[in-house]
Amino acid sequence: MKIFIYIVAVSFLTTAFVGSSFAGSVQEKQQEVQEKKIELNQEIQKESVERSQEANKSMQQVSRASKIIGTKVKNPNGENLGDIKDLVIDPENGKVVYGVVSFGGILGMGDKLFAIPWDALRWNRDKEYYVLDLDKETLKKAPGFDKKHWPDTTNKWDRLREELNQFPFYHPKG
Repeated sequence: MKIFIYIVAVSFLTTAFVGSSFAGSVQEKQQEVQEKKIELNQEIQKESVERSQEANKSMQQVSRASKIIGTKVKNPNGENLGDIKDLVIDPENGKVVYGVVSFGGILGMGDKLFAIPWDALRWNRDKEYYVLDLDKETLKKAPGFDKKHWPDTTNKWDRLREELNQFPFYHPKG
């Protein structure tokens, strides 16, 4: 019987000792889990803020065509080069390829149209006009067309693009 009491006492003490260290281990694990939850929530919140900022930035970089058409185009010196009359969109990828800029003439009479590569036009948000890094004389020499003779086929637009290669504003991507 003494042995039985001894075994029960040892078992009880062992259980109490192991149980308390197990409880300590559980508390440590719970603390680690809580810290990981806090880190994960902070990371999720950070990503959410970044996505919101990207969405806002994206919204600021888009504009309706009706707001672009009619906008002035100036060179870096502030000289007026004309205004945007239309936008040419690639139907396969949906991207704007050219801004059609009207230059010269008086009251819309005798002006010449130029298909300026869209990536050559930079938006000046402060002044609310587009900047084309080109002087008036160079623009006058650039290949253009009149209101009644727009390029109406892919081949004509491609030929116009080839002619534009000689002008400093044309910097094709890719």
